[in-house]
Order: sequence, then structure tokens, then C-alpha cells
Amino acid sequence: MPNQEITIYHNPRCSKSRNALALLQEKGIKPLVVEYLKEPLNSEQISDLCAKLKMSPEQLLRKGEPTYKEHYSGGNLNAKQAVNAMVDHPILIERPIIVCGDQAIIGRPPENVLTILDA
Repeated sequence: MPNQEITIYHNPRCSKSRNALALLQEKGIKPLVVEYLKEPLNSEQISDLCAKLKMSPEQLLRKGEPTYKEHYSGGNLNAKQAVNAMVDHPILIERPIIVCGDQAIIGRPPENVLTILDA
């Protein structure tokens, strides 16, 4: 298990996010919980998460969300536009995101969090 602090970017209304948090807690980990809908991320934080996830901002977007369809449907967003969309509408950020040091993973399925614990 890593000695570094673990952070979870969490939406308590999402069952996958709740399950990932519960899995961490079952392993005796007390992560720093960031409810990103209450504490929106800025563009630098989103870009940093993308780098740790080794994903493009476009890959981090939840394109199935009604907000995405309402505001961005039909358009292919570039990286900067995708980051700005997530800043403006945090609900569009894929969840949950678990960060440990310079590594991060999407907790979908929640069992994915176990891979970052073994890293």
C-alpha cells in the first residue's frame, strides 16, 4: 500500500463513486475526499488530473450527460474546449478519480481503485 495520501474526486450521488470510496475505506484508507461539484476544479487542476490519468481532456468528458448533449452536442471539442467545458460544468467530469502521488485512475468499475493501491 502506498505511503502517499490518496485523494478521491467524488460525487456522492454516483453509486460507482460511493462504491469506490467504500472500497478504499474497507482497505483502511482515509482518502482526502473532494466533492468536485461543491468545490469546482479550475483548468489547471483538470489538466493536471488528465496528465496523471494519461488521458486527454476529451476522454475525461462524460458525453452521455444531459448537460453535454444540451451544450456541446454535435461539436468535437479540442483539449482546451473540453477543459473549459469541465470547468463550466463539473458534472461533465468522469468519476470517481482516485489520485495517489503522480498516478491517477478512474474508479469505473470501483475495483479499479485496487490497481493504484498496488502501484
